[in-house]
Amino acid sequence: MRILPLWVLLCAYKHYRLCMDLELRHLRVVSVVAEQGSVTKAASALGIAQPALTAQLNRIERSLGGALFERDRNGARLTVLGELVLSRARLLLPALASLHDEAQRLMNSPSDQARRVRIGSALTALGGRFVEQVVTGWPDASVTTRPSWSAEEITQLVATGTLDCGVIGTCHAAPPPSASGVVWAGLAVDPLFVLVSETHPLAGRASVRLAELRDEVWVAAPGDGCLEECFAAACARAGFTPRSLYEAEATSCVDLVASGFGVALCQPTFRDTPGVTVIHVRDEPLTWGHYVGWHEDNALAADGRFVTFGRRAHREAVRSSARYGEWLPDHPEYGALSPHTAV
Repeated sequence: MRILPLWVLLCAYKHYRLCMDLELRHLRVVSVVAEQGSVTKAASALGIAQPALTAQLNRIERSLGGALFERDRNGARLTVLGELVLSRARLLLPALASLHDEAQRLMNSPSDQARRVRIGSALTALGGRFVEQVVTGWPDASVTTRPSWSAEEITQLVATGTLDCGVIGTCHAAPPPSASGVVWAGLAVDPLFVLVSETHPLAGRASVRLAELRDEVWVAAPGDGCLEECFAAACARAGFTPRSLYEAEATSCVDLVASGFGVALCQPTFRDTPGVTVIHVRDEPLTWGHYVGWHEDNALAADGRFVTFGRRAHREAVRSSARYGEWLPDHPEYGALSPHTAV
């Protein structure tokens, strides 16, 4: 039996590692450089230093035996070899991502589906009420929760099977976030009201024009989506630019409003709270959609329970807000959606 020299084994192992790195990591580098058209821009997009990215490219090119890009002061252009590698990368990278997601869903699947329900929520006043509905309506379930300020994060956790369902709110000017296999059901569309202190001069009004709030300081909880842009556009149509916008977590926002420091846009299903009140904004309506979502392969969603619990949660939320409960019957275009409404 012939024993290979150590240096030969080391070279073979190094080549194997290069190929593995190329498959799992460097193909993404090639794709980003091709998309950006520049090593400098690609380094910024990837969050790494340009010299490190250049070294990675040189390593890939050595392992493949030729240049992938023609690089000069005008940018980086694919060579024939580069075009071949990129065409394979566009096939392999999505396949690897899909494999990763399916593996996570498999490993995150509860062994006893009837007794474990993992719920995520983001940017909706329905989150707590939804959990209450699940616990009450599904007494044999073991419920865990995961709150977030990001609807996108909850969507990805549902897609990978880390969560069984997500309850989210988004500016209704845009659809809920999308991810492979995630199904959304619309629960309700509500107008956004303004939250003010009980001592605010407008607190006794049932509705106000947005222009009447031109001199206010605005506070807001963090969140993703297009609400900030939609709010700025609504203010512009009303003839003003907001003076300032302070971001704070939800409890601090309520405290700032109650103290008279500022006002805030809020969901009208905001539970009646001492020190603050909600007012309808009548001329520049901004709307908020509520959704419940699950992965299409999740057996827990097969009987429609998640949608039922979500609709019940919205009904309870409306009942908890006296002003919205009084306002809603005269505005049938808002509130709960038809069970057959498509998202």
